[in-house]
Amino acid sequence: MTFGILNLYLCRLIYLEMARDEQLKERWEAVVKMLSDRFADGEVLDLDAIIYIIGLQELGQLHRKFKKDEKLNLMHIAICRLLEPYGYYEFDYYDEDSWPHYKVLEQLPPLKAGEQSVLMKEAIVQYFLEKKVIN
Repeated sequence: MTFGILNLYLCRLIYLEMARDEQLKERWEAVVKMLSDRFADGEVLDLDAIIYIIGLQELGQLHRKFKKDEKLNLMHIAICRLLEPYGYYEFDYYDEDSWPHYKVLEQLPPLKAGEQSVLMKEAIVQYFLEKKVIN
């Protein structure tokens, strides 16, 4: 009898995980479509481009040119902001040029490329849910 209950419980967990993955996939596709339509004339943006756009949004200096190293810093801002709710970073201060700075609270665990991608997509979806841009 216990084995049957455990089996049912495991099946339920697998079903919930699959439903969550499907919802994440649908929401991710909605984010990609929205941003691609708005910023790339419908050409599909990749993960790095979306992270860059979030960095621009977080910095708030949307209408200026950025140097190569500044573009990397924009992506860093986005990553810190996106992973802040997961407890990896915490906002610290704005510098004299109004760039946000974060402090590391916890090192990211070693993740494979696919795991990193899923984490970032999940964090991006959460970001746009918080901003009430997607449902």
